[in-house]
Amino acid sequence: MNIHQILKNNWGYNSFRPLQEDIINSVLQGHDTLALMPTGGGKSICFQVPALAKEGLCLVISPLIALMKDQVYNLQRRKIKAEAIFSGMSKRQIERILDNCMLGKVKFLYVSPERLENQTFQARLENMNVSLVAIDEAHCISQWGYDFRPSYMKIANVKKVLPNVPFLALTATATPQVEQDIQEKLHFKEQKVFKKSFKRKNLSYSVFWEEDKMRKLEHILKRVKGCGIVYVRNRKQTQEVAEILRKKGIRADYYHAGLDGKKRSWKQDAWVKNNIRIMVCTNAFGMGIDKPDVRVVVHIDLPESLEAYYQEAGRAGRDEKKAYAVLLYNEADKIKLKDNFKNSFPTLEIIRQTYQALGNHYQIAIGAGQYQSFNFDIRFFCQNYQLRPILAFNSLKLLEESGYLELSEAVFSPSKLMFIVDREEIYKVEVANRNVEPYIKAILRTYGGVFEDYIAIDERVIAKSLRTSVENIVQALKVLQRYKLIDYIPQTDKPRLTFLRERVERKRLKLDQKLYDFRKNVRANNIKAVIHYADNTEKCRSQELVAYFGELKSTTCGVCDICLEKKKKKTADADFNSLIQVVKAE
Repeated sequence: MNIHQILKNNWGYNSFRPLQEDIINSVLQGHDTLALMPTGGGKSICFQVPALAKEGLCLVISPLIALMKDQVYNLQRRKIKAEAIFSGMSKRQIERILDNCMLGKVKFLYVSPERLENQTFQARLENMNVSLVAIDEAHCISQWGYDFRPSYMKIANVKKVLPNVPFLALTATATPQVEQDIQEKLHFKEQKVFKKSFKRKNLSYSVFWEEDKMRKLEHILKRVKGCGIVYVRNRKQTQEVAEILRKKGIRADYYHAGLDGKKRSWKQDAWVKNNIRIMVCTNAFGMGIDKPDVRVVVHIDLPESLEAYYQEAGRAGRDEKKAYAVLLYNEADKIKLKDNFKNSFPTLEIIRQTYQALGNHYQIAIGAGQYQSFNFDIRFFCQNYQLRPILAFNSLKLLEESGYLELSEAVFSPSKLMFIVDREEIYKVEVANRNVEPYIKAILRTYGGVFEDYIAIDERVIAKSLRTSVENIVQALKVLQRYKLIDYIPQTDKPRLTFLRERVERKRLKLDQKLYDFRKNVRANNIKAVIHYADNTEKCRSQELVAYFGELKSTTCGVCDICLEKKKKKTADADFNSLIQVVKAE
């Protein structure tokens, strides 16, 4: 089947978007390829189509569990075999997925970059028929990037195992330095870069200096029709701003990573269906959501980098119709941004203190803990050990950058189970232990396929069928697990923290000082670029943004606040000159 048939049959599109076909053909010809496409440009199709056109497995490396789960769900909906491995899964569950990959039963396998270092994974990878390696969010490999992850540096080691398999690196945001760095770090044999212009012709960028941001926000949202996103800096603000908007008659709700999984899913779904018009959120919202008709994105705080701003603002107008990206700021925002920068780089002593507290919190002995994974509640952790949350969080990020641990975002995972023995063995246990028989029968009546694979279950449904409490069901499932009849994985909606190395003594914890200083300098330059963008009153906003990403010959957009102000002034000058001519004539 050719790539156009694959596109039509699986996605219903008659033609590819600009650059997609070029990228796909480059991969099919066996070239290592870098694709730079703005948010909403259709990056996933660039690796999914060629993978379906080839025999074998596509290995997809992604840093975000939410994106992995979203893409796996969308592929499975299309009857395409896809799986994801991430922290929090049982050893048996992971081994089953890897076995299926080796047997050719899986087309797409999504993993985090940290998983590549796992010896079990490496051993199985050698026996998989891998046809393509796709690296999503590829800017994470570069120390120059705004979201550097050291685990990405190890991706190139996969080339030793899969020397003849093409790599496709994808990102929405990369400066020229980052672009070069990605290719070098992934050991590209030749430069094959496909770059879509960062210019968004339908998107009007504006920046307003505002002391009364709520008044201005209300004004914007009442003038611009359609749905929108309002980005704020912290969780408390999401609730406060949403409440203010509701009181002004605007259908608004709030979203942040601290909400439980069901609430997040419900709110996201309500916004996608336009039951909620405006979502007030932290930057936890938006990744992986394909909503083309967003008309306005407003930031009421200065972002930490122009890369982050471009990506978040770029969620407006994906349908290529007129849309607005607005940044509101004042002098206090600059001070807050600089303070946040200072807190982003705690001292080595604070980092060591946080690391030691983590080890104590999870009762991990010195020399133990490698690849152990836990639910993580940062508020409880900080209260327990009397740590300042902002310093503790940034200590964890620096420990992550140094390869000591992985901190994943909060993602809801439903309870799952699978029977790990055959029916004959189950019957023997039922006969010997009559008290477990009703629970086994209830599971088998309610769910199919539990002998073949892990099935998502709802303990409340089982409890209702047996007229008992959810607590009793959970206890019964744990008993069945102790009898080694099932593998039971309870639901979770907490962030996950995974130790990537064995625990070391506090005094032996070391950070790469050169990397620490380098990253600090990169972050300082990011902040300077953001403040310069906000303070600019002369250069077209679109021109300034795309120049940051290396497009130096772009034309003015004509629709940003600066271009419109210049037009207005030009018109006013023309009117004045006309008046002078009339006066002179008289």
